[in-house]
Amino acid sequence: MSTHHRHANDFLHRVLRSRSIAQVEKELSPKLHEGPAKVLGSSVLNDEAIRRRYELIGDADAIRSEIFDEWTQRRKDAYEHSIENFIGTVKLPVGLAGPLRINGLCAQGDYYIPLATTEAALVASYSRGCQVINEAGGCTAMLLNEGLSRAPGFVFAGLKEAGNFLIWVINQLDEFRGAAEATTRYGKLIDMSISVEGNHVYLVFEFTTGDAAGQNMVTIATQAICDYISKNSPVKPLTCFVEANLSGDKKASAASFVSVRGKKVSAEVALSGELVHRKLHTTPAKMCDYWRMSAMGAILSGTMGVQGHFANGLAALYIACGQDAACVAESAVGTTRMEVTADGGLYTAVTLPNLIVGTVGGGTILPTQKACLDILKLSGPGKAQALSEVCASMALAGELSIIAALSCGHFTRAHERRTRARHNGQPRS
Repeated sequence: MSTHHRHANDFLHRVLRSRSIAQVEKELSPKLHEGPAKVLGSSVLNDEAIRRRYELIGDADAIRSEIFDEWTQRRKDAYEHSIENFIGTVKLPVGLAGPLRINGLCAQGDYYIPLATTEAALVASYSRGCQVINEAGGCTAMLLNEGLSRAPGFVFAGLKEAGNFLIWVINQLDEFRGAAEATTRYGKLIDMSISVEGNHVYLVFEFTTGDAAGQNMVTIATQAICDYISKNSPVKPLTCFVEANLSGDKKASAASFVSVRGKKVSAEVALSGELVHRKLHTTPAKMCDYWRMSAMGAILSGTMGVQGHFANGLAALYIACGQDAACVAESAVGTTRMEVTADGGLYTAVTLPNLIVGTVGGGTILPTQKACLDILKLSGPGKAQALSEVCASMALAGELSIIAALSCGHFTRAHERRTRARHNGQPRS
């Protein structure tokens, strides 16, 4: 994370252009005077608590009328267990992409996909990809694996103590399973792996979580295992942390990329050359040429995986459907592959090994988020596996559309046309 001398020097000159070094030092020094009033109330959602929070902001009538409007006031109780220091809701435009025909192990049929985004051209691009997939009879999607991990860390005096701890741990999986599964009706401990670094021991516990995304579920279950270890281990760790950052939670990681975190799904479609030309206005050869160059660009830049823009569609779908948007950091890791087929068509496949999605619990119970899941007909128990195949299939549609646009030079024009239309044809400043 170094900065070149020229950039550092230019930045320093800009900083000191209107202030002295003494002024900069003063600005960067701690300020110990009494600050404004604290935000109080935490999970309280009554009108008085909300009024007091708005008083902290000051002249906030206009803000309040937008964020705490009549719709939000009527439904505020629905948010009680989802937010602290509640002051209202933020509205995002939701567009409908699709329909998208999916021939999956878990998702079968035609799906209209709600996408919450402020990026013009995004919904149109995904819809275009959906339409070309539909004309080919739909895409094939397959859930390949499931598993959500937590990785507690244990500190010992030295390697000898760590080794003795592992001798005990290796025979405790059944006991760990009993402790973990006593905390949840739906979570199941399916595996454990071990990593040692000096006097540090990491135990990576892998769970299935039913139809919930499951981060809280596995945290509580893993804490129960840690409590069992603290009480029963013949070698007491000096310190224990319920998550020691080896699980890959909410970040791109090589370990998750080559295995699974959440749900691993692959989706594919074969398009004829004629269909590519008619609907995407390019050719399979041009799309593969672009894909090869972009794959090398991804390698040269050190990205985790090779793909165009999984994060775009996933973020929009996650926000619309009450998923944990922070999980896009790991869910958007994956691969896109394109090949020209023997008959001159285009084969495209995507694989996403880290889809963290659920159809029960968390944000899925909130009013508008549940409504968006209802659009997909995937709200409630028994639907999470199908939702993961929808996510991968949607990502496939997005890859086809963006790579087609880039391969034939339409990408900039499409964005320019849609964004500048909001300004009555005038260029944005």
